[in-house]
Amino acid sequence: MANVLSDDRKQQVLALGRLGWSLRRIQGATGVRRETASVYLKAAGIAVRPPGGRGRRIAAKPGVQVITDFDAGKLPDEESTGHAEVSTSALTPQTVPAIPANKIITDSGLRADPTQCPSASACESYRELIELGLARGRNAMAIWQDLVSQAGFTSGYQSVRRFVRRLQGAARPEAHPVIVTAPGEEAQVDYGTGPMVRDPQSSKYRRTRLFVMTPGYSRKAVRLLVFRSNSHTWAELHEKAFRRLGGAVRVVVLDNLREGVLVPDIYEPTLNPLYRDVLAHYGTVAMPCRIKDPDRKGKVESGIGHTQRTPLKGMCFESLEEAQTYLDRWEAHWADTRVHGTTKRQVAAMFAEEKPALLPLPIEPFRYYQYGQRTVHLDGCVEVEAAYYGAPPGWIGRLVNVQWNDLYVRLIDPRTGELLREHIRQKRGGYRIEKEDYPKRTPLGTMQLLARAERAGALLGVLALAKKFGLAAVEEACTTALELGVHEYRFVRRYLERRPQAPLTFMRRTPSSPCWR
Repeated sequence: MANVLSDDRKQQVLALGRLGWSLRRIQGATGVRRETASVYLKAAGIAVRPPGGRGRRIAAKPGVQVITDFDAGKLPDEESTGHAEVSTSALTPQTVPAIPANKIITDSGLRADPTQCPSASACESYRELIELGLARGRNAMAIWQDLVSQAGFTSGYQSVRRFVRRLQGAARPEAHPVIVTAPGEEAQVDYGTGPMVRDPQSSKYRRTRLFVMTPGYSRKAVRLLVFRSNSHTWAELHEKAFRRLGGAVRVVVLDNLREGVLVPDIYEPTLNPLYRDVLAHYGTVAMPCRIKDPDRKGKVESGIGHTQRTPLKGMCFESLEEAQTYLDRWEAHWADTRVHGTTKRQVAAMFAEEKPALLPLPIEPFRYYQYGQRTVHLDGCVEVEAAYYGAPPGWIGRLVNVQWNDLYVRLIDPRTGELLREHIRQKRGGYRIEKEDYPKRTPLGTMQLLARAERAGALLGVLALAKKFGLAAVEEACTTALELGVHEYRFVRRYLERRPQAPLTFMRRTPSSPCWR
């Protein structure tokens, strides 16, 4: 049974079918299986192009007769006249008999007719496999190797190369329309390769990374250079770009790089939590591109290429500040004053129209934090940098998301994103547990274990006193405690500590005596 597609995907498949795309090409572009696409196309009354149906197919020719003898290769007219000149005007279907087979003479004295259609390629029977390899992005050499090792292909690489070149030349280019956005609606971001800059730590030149944010309406670009990239740097660059623009856009289109997207997915990509919270602080939403679809953010791709080819080509700088200053000066003097090739308007003038539509910046910048996952221990706490913080009851042995900075530690439900607990940071080895997280009643088994542990601790303490004060003194102290009806370890210990200064009769006083305190 075919899969059930959503309305958007169904309309996409039908539109591509009306354009004359093959089922394999539709599968490669949309990810919908050929069988499913065929069912929807046939139900809509759209003709399904068969595999390999590129252009008009030539009918199969009859068998070819090969003549190797020179005399046998001559036609009847050639034997009588000595040449093969025949008037084509006198030939009609009624006067010319049907020839059962084409004759090809291999002797050097006769040549084949140059107007004759060449023989079919040896790759024709492998057309579907070759088209499938091209759809997967494989080159001619890889396709030829696959055909030889898997399909028993016997011809050479040049045959596959010519066939692939013919297929690629006949393929129609895909349409890439210009994405028109309203002022302040969208911005596209991406990384590119920056110039060579001397690293202050190693004193060697190293390649930098170029961050570019391009608003979709005005094409006003913000270009920033960094040495290293991580999730914190990626989010901080967005914040700097918003500050430079004087406002925030509503949607940010990005690629599926690790700093922004943890798990790429067509339907529900998993965003980096720090990046998501930074954008939410500015009222912005991230919209990752589909996998292997960089044309969705063609404006920023064009901006990166323009920056690499024009101001940074062949440049080398001694410090990152020098490179950034040079790039900012070029941006203000040349990039903002140019007339854009698509809009046919000056970039600075269009940005002046877009700037009032940007979202206002918040008063305070975002407070960055670190994040991770922790398992709740048997004591109901999680460990963060050698300190322990209590989780709500019922979370022992389960994973929780943890966010922390210099002031607070937050425990978050990984499924719903709900804040479970917020604690103040503790020193190494410290504990922080809310009062409501303590159990209201100690279980009976726990009470029994604590009582047994207390008695065992008293016995171990008495044995330790015997090593320190001697066995005779400890027996005397224990006898005195039994006579008084006291069964506490602290009485025995204090008796032994005060024994040289106080006589035994002094220790026989009532429990209200100072020696008990």
